[in-house]
Amino acid sequence: MTTKTLIVGGYGAVGREAATGLAGHTEVVVAGRNPERARGVAAIRLDLDDPAGIDAALDGVDAVLMCVEHGNARLARACLDRGIGYADVTATPEVIAELEKVGQGNAPVVLSVGIAPGVTNLLARHVSDLAPGEPVRIGVLLGSGERHGAAAVAWTIDGLGREKGTWTADFPAPFGRRTVHRFPFSDQHTLGLPDVRTGLALDSRSSTALLGAANRRSVAKVLRSPVMRPVTDRVFGGLHLGSDGFAVIAEAGGVRASFTGRGQSRATGLVGAHVIRRLPGLRPGVAHLERLVGPTEFLTALTAEGFQLELP
Repeated sequence: MTTKTLIVGGYGAVGREAATGLAGHTEVVVAGRNPERARGVAAIRLDLDDPAGIDAALDGVDAVLMCVEHGNARLARACLDRGIGYADVTATPEVIAELEKVGQGNAPVVLSVGIAPGVTNLLARHVSDLAPGEPVRIGVLLGSGERHGAAAVAWTIDGLGREKGTWTADFPAPFGRRTVHRFPFSDQHTLGLPDVRTGLALDSRSSTALLGAANRRSVAKVLRSPVMRPVTDRVFGGLHLGSDGFAVIAEAGGVRASFTGRGQSRATGLVGAHVIRRLPGLRPGVAHLERLVGPTEFLTALTAEGFQLELP
């Protein structure tokens, strides 16, 4: 059993949900540069550029959930050196690539912990096992009405124009058929399948149309330019045209699986909480979530949190 968990960035949108999900299962301490933002949970200040500060924060801890993107590989290596289990919600391919290289140790380092990547990896593994060799298509539909933090908004803007192509996908009710725009989610690069692609849609059709326009390479280049970037951040951060509903699907050879619910941040935090609760039983070393847990068991456990699952 995990007895003490450190959540780095535990007062952010995802970290708060993870802390709530872990209540009663482990002692929770949240950490970051601004611990005064924490509410109702023990908090400490942590500067990830300070090795002595990292040492002090890890004292007495047996699990770490990383919910920010700064010094991820450094912290993961420190955890491995101390035999502390580590899970990371990052969705940035470059950060994940650094984490994959931290080496081995006597504790698990779990990557792809969240919705996309994370749940998408598990759905893709499930349909690929049922339709081996078939192309896998992953659709991620996010609620454009949910208020996301500045880091999530910046991540989305940074991904615009990186991939080309669209397709149509049938999402569970109430969403229905939608246009999906290719997007650089990390799952398509880490699953190890010969033909896998991930795309993004928004629950508001008008927001999806705007996404399609912004996802053109020439337009995205302008939106990310130094002159336009402050305006782009404000516009994207203030765009709340839809609901907080989300859906992720994976399809291969006519086999389809889906996971739906409300609150992407809540879902990501709860995936992290469920991973932390399983850390003591996972094998040591660096691995993505779908290589460590069974899709059926793990995703079914999440339905107790109010999410809906369809597995063939």
